[in-house]
Amino acid sequence: MTTNSQAMPATIRFDGQVAVVTGAGGGLGRSHALQLAARGAKVVVNDLGAARDGTGNGLTAAENVVAEIRAAGGEAIASAASVTDPAGVQEMVDQAMREWKRIDILVNNAGFLRDKSFTKMTLDDFRAIVDVHLMGAVICTKAVWEIMKQQNYGRIVMTTSSSGLFGNFGQSNYGAAKMALVGLMQTLSLEGEKYGIRVNCLAPTAATRMTEDLMPAEVLALLTPESVTPGMLYLASRDAPTRAILCAGAGTFSRSYITLGDGVHIGERPDAVEQLVAKLDTLADRSKEIVPSAGFQQSQMEVAKALAARKQ
Repeated sequence: MTTNSQAMPATIRFDGQVAVVTGAGGGLGRSHALQLAARGAKVVVNDLGAARDGTGNGLTAAENVVAEIRAAGGEAIASAASVTDPAGVQEMVDQAMREWKRIDILVNNAGFLRDKSFTKMTLDDFRAIVDVHLMGAVICTKAVWEIMKQQNYGRIVMTTSSSGLFGNFGQSNYGAAKMALVGLMQTLSLEGEKYGIRVNCLAPTAATRMTEDLMPAEVLALLTPESVTPGMLYLASRDAPTRAILCAGAGTFSRSYITLGDGVHIGERPDAVEQLVAKLDTLADRSKEIVPSAGFQQSQMEVAKALAARKQ
């Protein structure tokens, strides 16, 4: 007798592992921290306790999530370190190492919004968003990188966004920072591969403080943080991929890719730009598109076409 049913996959657990989740005092980060703890991880709950625009600070938000985890029988400690403060981040990492002797997972989730059109946006507003989303992830990742290398194991999840991947009006600062995280992930996944470190991006859509004014209530009701967290759990698991961009929202999951078209060779000639314009349809052809394994594949393709053209 045949059946179309698939065997259930093994339950994903994090027993014996230590996870650091930034921005975990509410919204997505809280959901991530609670679910990691429920599946056995010891969790560092990091949250600056800031408002949606990044102002203010306090430990209460992180402590409340820690209390939830402990009440459910899990282990957690709180940190109010700003991800933009290298000394504070280092102390957070040192605290985890003193407590549990290892760090297996880092979820870079901390952030806030300062949305304005580019015309109205100040450089300070642009810089503040880049500092927390991009540099905050860099600082936290740098603080755990050598630990993970020594362990020969690590899982790092960057929180990117559709604003970076595809653009959103009024979010030039946020989109720039979020797309930069994809570039960071692409390179760190290559550098971490031989050390057992896998690095991925999660692009969530969720109803949080950051999105509550952007969508109708009936839509926000579908976009729960809890519907996104399974994607994070997969990217943080032992069987995680590396260099993946996983989009998640309302219980729907999809993959996004940075691709490279096959290209056209024109060569160095006085009318090169005119020839380029004449071949725009060929340039836009996606039938031979690839997902490069590294940046050098672009130059490989370009040089190969140039050499082939010489032989004609």
